[in-house]
Amino acid sequence: PKILPVVPQLIIPIKKALNTRNKVIMCTMIKIIQQLVKSGDMIGEALVPYYRQILPMFNMFKSDNTNLGDGMDYAQRKRVCMGDLIAETLEVLETYGGEDAFINIK
Repeated sequence: PKILPVVPQLIIPIKKALNTRNKVIMCTMIKIIQQLVKSGDMIGEALVPYYRQILPMFNMFKSDNTNLGDGMDYAQRKRVCMGDLIAETLEVLETYGGEDAFINIK
């Protein structure tokens, strides 16, 4: 696929979606980031220079885990539990981002 050359053009729309602070939009974009990174070779590595633009919003919402006590958390099944989704995405970024990914995530 010819995704790699357009990665820089995707950063602003990704950042805008994350900056909405709308959980539905953010969760959708976070899932898209995961798909994007897994979609081809070098895409994860191509995103590393842009982590400083993308990850600050992750930091704000990483502890946002809806806890319903004894009740079943249906959000987990739909993958909209923000904190879990962000943790999962950081792992994907680290796995596919090459050797510089970990340093830039931390």
